[in-house]
Formats: sequence, structure tokens, C-alpha cells
Amino acid sequence: MSRLSAHLPAAFDPRRPVALIAGQGLYPVLVAGAIRRAGVPLKLVAFEEETRPDLIASFPEADRRTLLVGQLGKMLKALKDFDAGYALMAGQITPRRLFKGLHPDLKATRILFSLKRRNAETIFGAIAKEIAAAGVELLDARAFLDEHLASAGPMTGRSFPIEPEYLAHGISIARECARLDIGQGCVVRKGTVLAAEAFEGTDEMIRRAGTFKTDDALFVKTVKAGQDFRFDVPCFGQRTLETMREARITAAALEAGRVIILDRPAVLAQAKTWGVSLIGF
Repeated sequence: MSRLSAHLPAAFDPRRPVALIAGQGLYPVLVAGAIRRAGVPLKLVAFEEETRPDLIASFPEADRRTLLVGQLGKMLKALKDFDAGYALMAGQITPRRLFKGLHPDLKATRILFSLKRRNAETIFGAIAKEIAAAGVELLDARAFLDEHLASAGPMTGRSFPIEPEYLAHGISIARECARLDIGQGCVVRKGTVLAAEAFEGTDEMIRRAGTFKTDDALFVKTVKAGQDFRFDVPCFGQRTLETMREARITAAALEAGRVIILDRPAVLAQAKTWGVSLIGF
């Protein structure tokens, strides 16, 4: 089944349902469309105030469950009711909901108390273990979206405006931030770091960088060496492109094969229109 996606396991069985665990935005919509086009049975686990209503409405009632964030026991029951062979997490959950405003059931409460460190990685890692214990394989979140991944080299049809030494500097800073688990992106300018991504997220980091001089500024998005792509895939989409334009940052470098460009054809077309250069490294 490698022609379905390079990121599916070798033993993937397309007859078994995939349960899409859907967070915010366009990402889970793209995944749902790709899975349907592949002819693989699809179910939906949605979250109140997170998952797009139009995505929820596109599923028959029998093929969907809508939960509060934190209802892990109900999510595992839904996977069992669906007879799901696989699950795929797509789309962000509002970060603050993981720490404040969470509605944990007994199973989620037990897991939270067992964690020595509570961050997105440890929380989702614990959830992944519970899903595996239920006999469901959690897929690489890039599965089915190969055509939307960043690719190596210039992606906007023009030479990249940032000098190689400054591009290399930005990549090294972004990778070090990722290694230290600070964040997955940064903005640099001519060898100077303008901003590094932390808990506030990509767009707020770019806005902060935009308060400085931004001619020749570069936004870099990467992943850490041990990235778990089952629940943590960096994305670049229309909203981030708009934020770059507002901040007057006209160049971005995205790690090839590891960063998802949400609706790649539309984003690349818009980037060309706005004079934003994108390169994959």
C-alpha cells in the first residue's frame, strides 16, 4: 500500500477503518478528504469547540462521536465501537485547554497524575500508549498527505532571496530550539535572532518578530531529531502566510518531508502573488 502514502506502515490494511481524531482547522479536513479518496473506511472523533462544524456534518451520525477535550475513556470506547484498526491525530487542540479548562474523565485523570512532566508531548504520548493498548495503531500524522509536504529546494518558482550563510544560520538556530524543546520555529535576520517560537505559537512569534526591522528576515520551521510524527507535525498554512505578510517577512524555509503545507497548491499560489519566497531544506 506504499502508493497510498509513504508514511503508512508496510502492513497497513485498507479494509480496516481509520478513526480521524480531529482538532482545529483545515488539516483534519484535508486528511479526511485524502482518506476518502483512497477508499479507506473513515470514522471521526471530534471535540466540542475545536473541530470544524462542517467536518463533523460531513459524517453520518453513526460514523462520528463528539467529545469534550479530556474525555479519554469515551474516545477509547468510540474507537472500539468503530472497530477501528487505526487512528490518526490531525489538527491542533487549543494549547491552554491541555492545562486549563480540561475536562478529564477518570482515565485521563489517572494518566495526568502519573506524568512527572506535563506538556503537549508527554500528554499526547500517554494518550498514544492508551490507544495502542486498545489494539488500535496510531498512524504517522503525515499519512495520506504526501502531496502537501514541503519539498526540497525553491517552491515558489523563484531564486531564494536569503544568502546561503544566513539561511544556514536560521536553520541551525531553529534546530537547536527544537532540540531544547523550546519550539519548532524562529525568525532571523542577517545572522541575528529576532524571535524564537515558544508556547505562544508560530503566528504570535512572527508578529513579535515583525516589531523589528524585517527586510531580509527569514522564518524557519523545523522539527526536533526525535520528533514523534504520530501526534506532532509542524504545519504551514494560509494563516501563517497572512501573518508573515502583516509582519513584512517575505521568506520562509520549511524542513522538506517533515512540514505539512496545508493545501499546498493554494498556499504556494498565494505566496507567489504576495511575493513571499518559500524553500524546502
